[in-house]
Amino acid sequence: MDSELRERVERAARTHALLNAVKYDSDADVGAVMGPLMGEHPDFRPHADEIPDVVGGVVAAVNDLSAAERRAELEKLAPEELAELEAEDEADEHPLPDLPNVEDGVVMRAAPNPNGPWHLGHARMPAVIGTYKERYDGHFICRFDDTDPDTKRPDLDAYDAILDSIDYLGFEPDEVLRASDRLETYYDHARELIDLGGAYTCSCPQGAFSDLKNAGEPCPHREKDAETTREEFEAMVDGDYSAGEMTLRVRTDITHKNPALRDWVAFRMIDRPHPRPEAADYRCWPMLDFQSGVDDHLTGVTHIIRGIDLQDSAKRQRFVYDYFDWEYPEVIHWGHVQVDEYDVQLSTSTIKELVDAGELDGWSDPRAPTLASLKRRGIRGEAIVDAMIELGTSTSNVELSMSAVYARNRDLIDDDANRYFFVRDGVEMSLDGGPDAGHPPVHPEHEERGRRDVPVPGAVLVEPADVPETGERVWLKGFGCVRHVDGVAEGTSADQRTESDGAFEYVGDDIAAVREEGVPVVHWVPARGGVPVRLRTMDGDVTGIAEPDFGDVPVDDVVQFERVGFTRVDSVAHGSTEDRPTAADREGRVTYFAHE
Repeated sequence: MDSELRERVERAARTHALLNAVKYDSDADVGAVMGPLMGEHPDFRPHADEIPDVVGGVVAAVNDLSAAERRAELEKLAPEELAELEAEDEADEHPLPDLPNVEDGVVMRAAPNPNGPWHLGHARMPAVIGTYKERYDGHFICRFDDTDPDTKRPDLDAYDAILDSIDYLGFEPDEVLRASDRLETYYDHARELIDLGGAYTCSCPQGAFSDLKNAGEPCPHREKDAETTREEFEAMVDGDYSAGEMTLRVRTDITHKNPALRDWVAFRMIDRPHPRPEAADYRCWPMLDFQSGVDDHLTGVTHIIRGIDLQDSAKRQRFVYDYFDWEYPEVIHWGHVQVDEYDVQLSTSTIKELVDAGELDGWSDPRAPTLASLKRRGIRGEAIVDAMIELGTSTSNVELSMSAVYARNRDLIDDDANRYFFVRDGVEMSLDGGPDAGHPPVHPEHEERGRRDVPVPGAVLVEPADVPETGERVWLKGFGCVRHVDGVAEGTSADQRTESDGAFEYVGDDIAAVREEGVPVVHWVPARGGVPVRLRTMDGDVTGIAEPDFGDVPVDDVVQFERVGFTRVDSVAHGSTEDRPTAADREGRVTYFAHE
């Protein structure tokens, strides 16, 4: 290899070595450099036997540099490649696409209807808005769109429940508004719109107006003068009309190609009082498109995210914005989010019906696809946010896999979750020989937490599937190897005996039985003195016995029942059982199952 070629190889290799080191924030690797180097320079290939030695020297020199020195040199040698690398890093850091037109700041709003606590699908909006707020140092508004006291009737408990859910997801709104507090503001803008010629009062029956609208024909009230419209609107505000007698319509284009945009209703009368005392006296209520459009402008919203099915809302609101000469915010439409695993529909009204009928025992029932349920099960809000962010903002419908939520949650909780034994439908086996107690680790990755003391009072409970054939062995984790021998558990009464009841004999603590002979490792609990547990799961309640120390675990702690899964402690223990417990007894302590 001549000196000129060697210089070219060294120069190209240094660039690739720097790229490799900066990309992975570690030492460069010769093999990782060779591939792109030879691919980009076919003329190097005839010297393939010599080039690795040259590359090795270059890589060693690059690895002697600090991280800052590597980045500084790469910026000089290959600024475009560094910029591309940084863009990739930013994309990895921010799975959501950048927002357009952010130069003047970002103000976004979540606008929940407080007709019930949130289900899982509701989490997507605050997850995305909260993430954008953090990215752009923006402003996050939570505005309760509660201006329908009839068909979307607010639930007074839902206001705080929704704010709690936002907090659970890890965000805090900068501003909280209730639309039902702002009726006078909407009235003022309606009056101004009337004076601008943008609205008229209409007393047409709904069916009659619908026929005219679909035919592209104006109703007889459309050319009403502003003074008359204003008088009739004030009568609406005063509550002089009943539901269905009078509406205020926005004057658009009665021949518009989309009938849904033709002279749409801005205000209507509702006889049913609002459940909030502060709003109970109002009878003239704005439709969501009017109320939301006015509020978005007045609160300075710059970017709106809404469902793809609400595209007409933006188009309706633009008529109002044009009358007032306002600039409409940027809009991102996305598809619906669907969730696997649940049998219950993602619908507030459906869940409420099931709760009211007693088919679900509240909004935190483990079978309910609600944020209250996930929180009670020990699912971290961060895990939900991360999974929602990965869905992006596509206009297509997307499916949230609960396995993605569980995988992220496992990463978050595993390190803190101490281990305990929990046996379901326990089979009692007398135990002959061995230590007085087992000593499994509190956490397999944290020796400093020590070991548990699980007593062995002459008999243990194991799960039916873990009872070996007579003469076969199992390894009781933290205790040792036992063999199933003929006999029944000592002290078992005749009516409690089953074909599975039997006896173990201790045969040693040589771990080679597991590592070399494949003896199964099983969990177990003492047959006396364990803690009764009712484990609430998505498939129904499961009863069993946990090891004695589980009774001291604080409420709200998340632990792992070994070979069962992670669970959140929901209630205090009612005490241990001295005799062999029956299923009816096993309700001493309640936990909510999170996932495996």
